[in-house]
Amino acid sequence: MTRENRTTGAWLVLGGIHLLNQTALRRQDEPIVLIRVIPQAIYSPSTTVVIRWDTLGACPATAHRTGCDQPAKAMVEGCDLFPDAIAGTALRALVGTSAALSLVPLCYLEEHPNGGYHAYAQIRFHPEDACFLRTTREPVGHGPVDTLNWLDPVLSAHAESSRALNNHLRYFRTYFAGTELEYKYTLAPAPDIWAASVELLKTLRDGQLEGCRPEYRGEFEIHYTENHLFEVTGPEEEAGYASFIPTVSAGYVLKRKWFTRDAFARREALRSGIDVSPDGFEEYLSTQLGLRVHPLPPFQRVRYDVQCESMRTGHVFGVFFDRSSLVSAPEVTLSQCELEYRRSRGVLGHDENEIIHEMDRINAWLRTYLAEHGWATHHTYYSKLSFLRDTVAARPELAAR
Repeated sequence: MTRENRTTGAWLVLGGIHLLNQTALRRQDEPIVLIRVIPQAIYSPSTTVVIRWDTLGACPATAHRTGCDQPAKAMVEGCDLFPDAIAGTALRALVGTSAALSLVPLCYLEEHPNGGYHAYAQIRFHPEDACFLRTTREPVGHGPVDTLNWLDPVLSAHAESSRALNNHLRYFRTYFAGTELEYKYTLAPAPDIWAASVELLKTLRDGQLEGCRPEYRGEFEIHYTENHLFEVTGPEEEAGYASFIPTVSAGYVLKRKWFTRDAFARREALRSGIDVSPDGFEEYLSTQLGLRVHPLPPFQRVRYDVQCESMRTGHVFGVFFDRSSLVSAPEVTLSQCELEYRRSRGVLGHDENEIIHEMDRINAWLRTYLAEHGWATHHTYYSKLSFLRDTVAARPELAAR
C-alpha cells in the first residue's frame, strides 16, 4: 500500500444512523464505538476510502458513552461486524441490543502525524464493505481519540454537506460540462475486447495503477448500440456529427458532437426521446435542426467500460474497449481503447487542472500497458466520424444510401 504522510492511527467509528440523517438529536447515553484498524487510505489524506470488513481481522473496539469513565471493550472480528448490514453479535454484546439496532458506520477516522484527525463520511454501506468520503479539509479535534474532541466537528462537517452525503450518488460532480475529454488508442492487432477488459479490471483490482482502483460498486459496464451517423457540414458553427442511437423502449437518442478536427476536447450533447423513423433521420436534421448533413454507413458498436477511480482525488475515468463494425459490411471494423473523464466523487471541491493532470498520469500508464500487450504504442484522437469517412473513401460502394 502506497501512502504519503503515514498516519499513526486509524479507526472505524460507529454510531446511530440518526447522527447522519439528523432524524433525532444525539442522546447523552448513546454509544460511540471506536474500532481500531490498520490505516485504510491509499494516500493520507485521500478523497475516497473503501473498507472491506473481511480484511480487517480481529480489531479492538471500545464503546464510549458521555459520563461513563470506563468504556466497554471487546475484540471484534471485521467479518462479523455487519452481517446483512445489521450489527452482529459482538457489537450487540458491546453496546446492547437496543442501541445496536440503529448502529452503522458513521465515518472512518485517520490521525494526522501533526495532530488532529481527518474524517471520511460513510456514503455507501453493505454487508461486505463500505465507502467513505473525506469531509474535512484540515485535521480536526486534537487530543487523544478517546476524548472524542473530533466528534462534534466531524458531525458538523457532515451536516454541512448532508444534501450530498445523505442522498444516493449526490456526492458526484461533473466538471467540464458539455465537453468530452478523451484519449483514444487504435488497437492493432485487435484483441478480444472482452478478455482485454476483464484483464484490465483485474489489474486495477490488484493495485497495479498506483493510487487507483475500480470505481466502487460501478466498476464495469456493457454497451451494445446501433449508430446512424451523419456528418454535419453546415452551418459552419455546427460542424461535427449527429448520430441516432435506438433505445430499448422506443425512439432514439440523438448524439451531437461539434468539431472540425479530431481532438482531445470536443463539445458533446445528448437529446433523448427522438420519435422518428430511420427514413426520416436526414429530414429531421434538416428541417428541425437546420443542419446540412451527409449520411454515412450505419455501424454497430460493442463496448466494455472499466471505471477507474483515483482514490486520492476522487476523479473517475472510464477505460473503454470497443469494436465498431459496419452493418452492411461486418468485416469492416475499428477496435479502440478510449480513456475518458467521467465524473468526480467529493464534497470539498476540485481544481479542474488537477483532473487533467490525473488523466494524463493515468494515460501514461495506460499507454505503457497497451504497448506491453502489443496492441498500441501511442494515443490518437481518431474519431468514429473519421473512420467512416476513411472507409467510404477506400470503398465507395459502402456509402450510405
